[in-house]
Amino acid sequence: MDDAWSMLLIIVESGGWYAPVFFILFHVFRQFVFIPPAVVCIAGGLMFGIVPGIIYSLLGLSGASILFYFLMRQIPEMMNKVSRLKKRLVGRFRDLTVAQVALLRLVPVIHYQLLSFCLYERKNRFKDFMFASFLANIPFVIFYTIFGEYVGEFDSATGLILMIVFLVLAYFLREKIIFIKWREFFDSTP
Repeated sequence: MDDAWSMLLIIVESGGWYAPVFFILFHVFRQFVFIPPAVVCIAGGLMFGIVPGIIYSLLGLSGASILFYFLMRQIPEMMNKVSRLKKRLVGRFRDLTVAQVALLRLVPVIHYQLLSFCLYERKNRFKDFMFASFLANIPFVIFYTIFGEYVGEFDSATGLILMIVFLVLAYFLREKIIFIKWREFFDSTP
């Protein structure tokens, strides 16, 4: 394993400007091969160092957010499918705030694109969505890039405690007021 890691670092160091470009592009298209973004952020911190890893991961996740936004606009079937999933998991009348999404992204078992869709529903203008997505990505990228090498060393109890803390914080940062339209309240469809 150490030999493979050394070979990867040699390739990255000798890659020049190609390595960061390929890393950013991999971040954008990793959603189509079902690789969790946390794994890519950890790899970015290990390959490029902390500061460049954070910058490249933020650029890559911003590119992924742009792609996600335009796919939601162009493929209504996908939007309907994700909307049904959101209603089932989050609730019909619940909108997550940007702070909640940022904290929930730190929990590795919560689907990253579902949280992006929660931002999309809340901020459907491109500029607003991109700003909210960028803000929600900052804690995620910093956490997984800096502490990436230590996440694997956590025992299961520490990981469980971290997930519970993130979920409790997300609960306390929720929006306290819910507006339900009259027609939606009396809608008979589940």
